[in-house]
Order: sequence, then C-alpha cells, then structure tokens
Amino acid sequence: MDQGKDHVAVIGGGLAGSLFALRLAQQGHRVDVYERRPDPRARRGAEGRSINLGLSKRGIAALSEVGLRDEVLSLAVPMEGRVIHTLDGTARFQPYGKNRQEVLHSIDRNELNDLLLDRAEAHPSVQLHFEHRCVGVDAATRSIQIADATGTVTPITADWIVGADGAFSKIREEMQRGQRANFSKEFLEWGYKELNLPARPDGTSQLKLNALHVWPRGHCLIVSHANRNGSHTLTLFLPFEGPDSFATLPDRTAISSFFTRYFPDLVPQLPELLAQWERHPVGSLVTTRTAPWHLNDWIVLIGDSCHAVYPFYGQGMNSAFEDCSALSAALTTTHPTSRLDAFRSYERSRRPHTDTLAELSKENFVELRQRVQSPLFVLRKRLDVWLNRLAPRTWLPLYTMIAHTTMPYADALARARRQDRWLLSGVAVAMVVLAGAVGWAVS
Repeated sequence: MDQGKDHVAVIGGGLAGSLFALRLAQQGHRVDVYERRPDPRARRGAEGRSINLGLSKRGIAALSEVGLRDEVLSLAVPMEGRVIHTLDGTARFQPYGKNRQEVLHSIDRNELNDLLLDRAEAHPSVQLHFEHRCVGVDAATRSIQIADATGTVTPITADWIVGADGAFSKIREEMQRGQRANFSKEFLEWGYKELNLPARPDGTSQLKLNALHVWPRGHCLIVSHANRNGSHTLTLFLPFEGPDSFATLPDRTAISSFFTRYFPDLVPQLPELLAQWERHPVGSLVTTRTAPWHLNDWIVLIGDSCHAVYPFYGQGMNSAFEDCSALSAALTTTHPTSRLDAFRSYERSRRPHTDTLAELSKENFVELRQRVQSPLFVLRKRLDVWLNRLAPRTWLPLYTMIAHTTMPYADALARARRQDRWLLSGVAVAMVVLAGAVGWAVS
C-alpha cells in the first residue's frame, strides 16, 4: 500500500474533519471534503450557535503536527483557573494548576473551524465541497452516495473514507447497516442556551478575562468563556422539564424573574438578555458510544462520529484532535503497509480511553453544578496542588493529567484512583499515630 498516493474522502468539514484533511494532504494524499452545511465562513462576524471551546494539551499537540499551534493560540484567551460566583455576589478564584503554564485556552468554535477550513483549502491537494451530504453507502462497490444542494445524488469512490460528520453521523449509520455493530446514544435531560455578555464601551471585560467563570446553582448552571474582544460567551445549562426548567420560562416575565432570583449579579451586565433569549435556540447534549470504528480497510470514524461526549470536561474537541494524531500515527508509523491493521490499532488504542472520558464528563457535570462550592472540594483541590508541588513526578491531580498531559484518559483515571488510595492510607496511618500519641500523653 503506497500511503502517499491515496485518494481520501472526508465526510464532514467540522473541526476534526478539516484538521485531518489538512494532515492527510501534508502527508501526500489527495483529499475531498464533503460538508452538508453551506460554507460556514460565509457567516464570518455573524452570531453563531456554538459552545466556546477550551483548548488544552492534547489539542495543542495535534495542531502542532500540522504547523498551526501558534496561529490558533493567537486567537485564544488563556484561562488560568475558575472563578466561582456565589448567589450572594461574591467570587472566588480556583487556579487550574500549580503555575501559569497549566492553563486552558478559550477559543470560539466558529473562528477555529474557519481557520482550519482556510488552511485545508489552501493546500493544493484538498478540495472542499459544501452543501454535499452523504445519503448512502454501497460496500459492494466501495462507493458512497453524495447529494448536492439540488438533491442530485452522485456515487463517489475513493481509496478510503473518513467519517467526521458528528454525533448524528450518517456515514456511521450507513457503514453499520447490516453489520454486527454496537451503538448507544444518551441524551442529557438538560439543555443549553447561549448568551453574550458584552465588553464595556471601552472594550475591556466586565469579568476577569483570563478565567472560566462558573455560576453553580445545583439545579441550574452558567459557564462563561472569554473572547478576545472582551466579551464572554455564557452558556446556561438547565433541565428541559420540571421546576426551574426551560419549560417553566415561557415568557419575558418568567425569564426576568428566574435571572433575578438565581443570577442577580449578571442581570445588570446583560442589557439585551430577553432579546438574546428569544433569538438563541435551546440546544441538546448527547453522549454516544459505538463499535467498531471502521468498516474493513475502507471507512474509519474520528471525533464525535465515534465518541461524542458532554462538554463538561472541556475535552470533546481535544479528544477529536487526538484521534487525528492517533490515526495518522497508526497509518504512517505503526502499520504503514496495512490500512486494515492501522484502523484496528487506532480503535484499540483509543476506544477504551474515550469511553472513560464519557464517564469523566458526566461526573464533572455534577462537580461544576454542586461540588465547586464545597469547602471540602476546595480543600482537596488545594491539597492536590500542594502534593503536586511537593512531588511533581509522583503526584498528579486528575485534572492536570486530563487537561495538561497527553496521558491516555483511562490511564489517568487509574493513576488518580491509586493516588486516592495512597492518600486515604496515609490519613488512616496519621490518625492511628495521632490516637496513639494522645493515648500515651493521657496515660
């Protein structure tokens, strides 16, 4: 197999699809990208619907491989930690790590996608096709059916296909038709709505710029990501049904009352709250798992097409970009002469860890809503940082391993659990020693 002469069709021109298309072209492949949406770059400057993203070590490593690290970071705002906003209006800063190198980078999803599409399109081996969607797969002829904006369907052949068309992937659905394949989809009972907190008239931020802001209320939650222009993208997470849910906010009076009751410090900072509320739709959140991630040596999945996760650990994009790195390495280094072996190796190396990430993302939802305000939570975080400073090679907080290293997710969780056992054992020993000392002193 001559990897340098493959014709590859990438289905989906989102973050993972556009990044991997560029990576493939740089390796000598000829790449066609088929995206069902109109060219998203046509709406530059317009309001878009997108949860801002937190770029971390894994994503940065993948961007470095295609030479885009510095250009992307120039579009981002570094976040050094969380600012927790309580109901009484006070705020408390919680650093992400032990130093200023352990930061996340807030970036607008649309701006990043535009950049990746620009750089992919600039490569002479990449062709972008917008308003082209996959409508079928014919494994017998190794062709896919692509419908254009007029509805005309054309069979497309390529040496191999990359499915990068998201959590509701059509290519995944079609490739698994008639196969012994597993697929699960779990919707969160909460939805989200985005709001924009504008900068001051002089362009400065109304909130601390270099931080993730969190308003945890247990039954509802707002998270804020900073933008370079001093504004912040607020994401309100709220149940679809029940008390204090999207269902109980049918009109402007109910919306105003809700924000005054739970987010009073934000009300004066959101002069266009009601207009934005009516303009922005409610989004849903989904976790998906599937197996296998490939069909023979012909179709392979990356990103949300094979492992969509809730956004509460900030790792969805980072893990998708890490897929691109892992698949590229499998094809060029681990199994350069067998695409089927490369696809199998890629899935074996990634799927256990993305399954772990799905569980971590669920758990972090509870942490953001409830635990970040707990004194015990804050104490444990400080203890983690102190132990990390004391023994940086031995003790790594779980969040540090997930966000600031490229350690596989399941390995990071296993190490964190070992550390927890060591800590509990140490506390138990200390209690026994203390009790013995007290007993000796009394006697």
